[in-house]
Amino acid sequence: MSPRLRGSVPAALLAVLLAPLCPADAERGRGTARAPDARHRALVFSKTTAFRHTDCITRGGAAVARTAARRGFSVDATEDAGAFTRRRLARYDVVVFLCTSGEVLGARQQRAFRRYVRAGGGFAGIHSAVATEPDWPWYRGLVGAEYRDHTGVAGVNAQFQTATIRVEDRGTAATRRLGRRWTREEEWYSFRTDPRAKAHVLLTVDESTYDPRGYSEPGGSPPMGDHPIAWCRRYGGGRSFYTALGHKGAYWEEPLLLAHVVGGIEMAAGVKSFGCEQGG
Repeated sequence: MSPRLRGSVPAALLAVLLAPLCPADAERGRGTARAPDARHRALVFSKTTAFRHTDCITRGGAAVARTAARRGFSVDATEDAGAFTRRRLARYDVVVFLCTSGEVLGARQQRAFRRYVRAGGGFAGIHSAVATEPDWPWYRGLVGAEYRDHTGVAGVNAQFQTATIRVEDRGTAATRRLGRRWTREEEWYSFRTDPRAKAHVLLTVDESTYDPRGYSEPGGSPPMGDHPIAWCRRYGGGRSFYTALGHKGAYWEEPLLLAHVVGGIEMAAGVKSFGCEQGG
């Protein structure tokens, strides 16, 4: 994700892989995946007004919906911020911001979302969700950190690098399928604020295993040192889970990534044990 590139691309969310969809729904970027015995409901929201992660939205959204449906979730997908009303949000156990970017909600929609969380609703943020609503302090608190930049300094390092993740808590639904160390390729995000003081950190990337310098300063912005990339916390009355992973569409074919993300969604929904009591 690179905030230096701005613009909006017409939505095609889940148009290829989700069924059933009618052509009009596909054009509007809407879709529904129904589990045969659905017990829970998730809203997957993927509106973008800055950089658009097209493959994350289409391939990632479809993979998440299929996996969640097998686990008893009914998944609705949309890029229409009009879904953020008090009545509509009340239908869902969790709202997933999947690779959203930029300013995506109006003032009335922000108020509805805040009421939803205050009433005990769940939030799961994926990848560029941390670079969404940058001027809304409440949302920055919900997601747990402030985005700075990512790897990919011209002439210095690569945007996508293989690195090793340290799994700090293997006892959650988002991490129990992972070993103590998890090596994989990603576009590694850095943050202006450290979530550790207010959130329960699940994953940390080992900066000694890749070049962590980001693009926001000439020659590369400095490493973070302590570098969380996935965490959870209680916030504003609700439950929040965030992971920085998931940039490329191909990553969503990785069983461990899907287990991590969908496990985090289940935690945020209150379906699986949360265990993220640190934080406000």
